[in-house]
Amino acid sequence: VVDGPGDAAAPVFETLFAQAMWLKTWFGADRAGLALAVRHRVFDDEREAIARRLSALTGLPIVATGDVLMHGRSRKPLQDLLTVTRLKYTMAEASGRLESNAEAHLRSRQRLSDLYDPAWLEETLRWAGRCAFSLAELRYEYPQEIVPEGHTPATWLRVLTEQGLAKRYPAGTPPSVQAQAEHELALIGQLGFEPYFLTVADLVHWARAQNILCQGRGSAANSVVCYALQVTEVDPALGNLLFERFISAERNEPPDIDVDFEHERREEVIQYIYAKYGRERAALTAVVICWRTRSALRDAGRALGMDLAQIDALAKEHYWFDGSEGAAQRVRDAGLDPDDLRVRQWLEVAARLITFPRHLSQHVGGFVLTQGLLTRLVPVENAAMPDRSIIQWDKDDLDAVGLLKVDVLALGMLSAIRRCLALVSARRGVDFRMQDIPGDDPATWDMICAADTVGVFQIESRAQMSMLPRLKPRCFYDLVIEVAIVRPGPI
Repeated sequence: VVDGPGDAAAPVFETLFAQAMWLKTWFGADRAGLALAVRHRVFDDEREAIARRLSALTGLPIVATGDVLMHGRSRKPLQDLLTVTRLKYTMAEASGRLESNAEAHLRSRQRLSDLYDPAWLEETLRWAGRCAFSLAELRYEYPQEIVPEGHTPATWLRVLTEQGLAKRYPAGTPPSVQAQAEHELALIGQLGFEPYFLTVADLVHWARAQNILCQGRGSAANSVVCYALQVTEVDPALGNLLFERFISAERNEPPDIDVDFEHERREEVIQYIYAKYGRERAALTAVVICWRTRSALRDAGRALGMDLAQIDALAKEHYWFDGSEGAAQRVRDAGLDPDDLRVRQWLEVAARLITFPRHLSQHVGGFVLTQGLLTRLVPVENAAMPDRSIIQWDKDDLDAVGLLKVDVLALGMLSAIRRCLALVSARRGVDFRMQDIPGDDPATWDMICAADTVGVFQIESRAQMSMLPRLKPRCFYDLVIEVAIVRPGPI
């Protein structure tokens, strides 16, 4: 970028020439080029002259580019708003930092032919034709450290499953459970998910060796294999749930095992992952946070320099706002004039902003692990916290391209249970574990029926406590029904 005419161009040219020669040295003239965008900006002529001179001296071709920021000219106000929001300015403060015109849009071929040398446009088409990459070319390979020498993932998963079943059923595995285990192993093998199960089991076994309380949950509780690997503590033989609710060949979806760890010690598990696989092969996935109504109204109002009290008044009563007409009275109630130009601009641009990506956030605990370099598959950046890396893709995009993630989640209730188990163990003089808690303790059910459940996970809300004395649950399935009536998700 040339900052100005005259003497400033000389040092800029020297820098660009050095960069161009470096690119040519490493990539060659057929794999490197000089991108030039003509957008009627100040010093466009100087930029074009420098590009021509660089091309003549280095032999690198000039490639016409659009430097596109929006699909149409009408999006220029929204582009300006996004810019000032990112820079944390108002429109009035950022005038020199905004695009000087609306040329950064998708222009027609006729328009481009009037601006660019035909040879540069031909070069653009040639380069575009060489860009034949498809996401389908990504070949994901799971880490192999979890498989000892002499075994394949399939044989090692079978060994661990058989060992786990022997521990779970000392008197012998029931035939129905054994048949279900064989069915699950066959389906896991058909879909190639053995390394995923082995990785989750490795994390759980390491955490328990460090005396970190952890527990698998969700649809994984339907699995005999997960029960044998000690990932879950729910005996599938006691229920009548379908394994296909967890993994199905027809749905073609990756398995999803949510493992909760004590929230005060989850960082130890995260650092174990980085130590085992290295930060070049392990990273947390991200979540793309989008603007919603309240945040759109707030950010758009700040960017336009609206009074903070007015922003708060309108944003707090945002439930009516959908960008449509007919909200004049609501605007007046907030102390604003709906006919004021700035107010109309505020509401219009806020409506456009809703559902736009706002920023990248760290997923609560979804890890992607690979056999090779992770950067060969996805873009990675350093997290704000030290010793952490984040993939710059949303978790749903990872599923779409077939990258498996391992969920390492934190649960505060497990920390409370850990302290409770330690207290009971100290009082009784024995090592009291979570699996030692009886499921049919009458005193516990009496407490639940009396709604004495403050601090009891899932049933401590006022709505749950009002329902418990009326339904009087006396077994686990009664509790499932009661919880689901108030909050359908857990069913």
